[in-house]
Amino acid sequence: MCELLALSANTPTDMRFSFRGLARRGGATGFHGDGWGLASFDPDGGGLHIYREQTAAAFSPVAAQLSELDLKSLYSLAHIRKATQGVVSIENCHPFHRIWQGQDWVFAHNGDIKTAIPAGNSYRPEGSTDSEAAFCWMLNELSNAFSEPADGSSLFPLLNTYSAALAAQGIFNCLISNGDWLYAYCGTRLHTITRRAPFTEATLADDDVTVDFSAVTTIHDVVTIVSTEPLTSNEQWRQLVPGESLLLQRGEVMQRQLAHQPTDSTPG
Repeated sequence: MCELLALSANTPTDMRFSFRGLARRGGATGFHGDGWGLASFDPDGGGLHIYREQTAAAFSPVAAQLSELDLKSLYSLAHIRKATQGVVSIENCHPFHRIWQGQDWVFAHNGDIKTAIPAGNSYRPEGSTDSEAAFCWMLNELSNAFSEPADGSSLFPLLNTYSAALAAQGIFNCLISNGDWLYAYCGTRLHTITRRAPFTEATLADDDVTVDFSAVTTIHDVVTIVSTEPLTSNEQWRQLVPGESLLLQRGEVMQRQLAHQPTDSTPG
């Protein structure tokens, strides 16, 4: 399996601390050493930055540099891979990127889908993972449902339907963002934490690093982290229940839904 990480914030925020903890699990404290990736939306509209490698994040000089880089964003996604489907290659590293209705979309998945996912006409995988195939299937379904860009509130019900349909075919936990919102779906396991004033210290569970967030934030800041497993040892994370989904904007949960039943959109 793999591990997921995402950030949603109301002010440009870097993900150095969380990504450092996640990267340690990519081959050092964890066995997710088959590749890694990080996607970060420029908060000033400067586009999308994506970094991916087919190496273990824990031993990657590039990942180490990103752990120190002040890459501020309102929305960031990261992933460390343990290959279950598809060879170890850069094409199979998450997050995956596509443009839908003129918007940059990024997607990361943790799980294993047991059934074949049908190919569509508009979006097709470049690699050989079930994850990228699932992403393309979702975008093809959205293209059939919308002829122009839609906001997160309108997309949320359909994303829930598609996620539940994929979860019914195996294990499906995912993160999706277009730089305006973050969508998270828990098929089996996801955790979340929202940090706001009064800020306190946090210590990584996988490295001897502590950050005093009160020294690097303002009283107005709100930052929500979504991760497969809690990344800190001294904070209270909330475990999502299977079937739960969240739509986050600027650090706040805007919509939440519990278990959603699959519909006729079930792939295959």
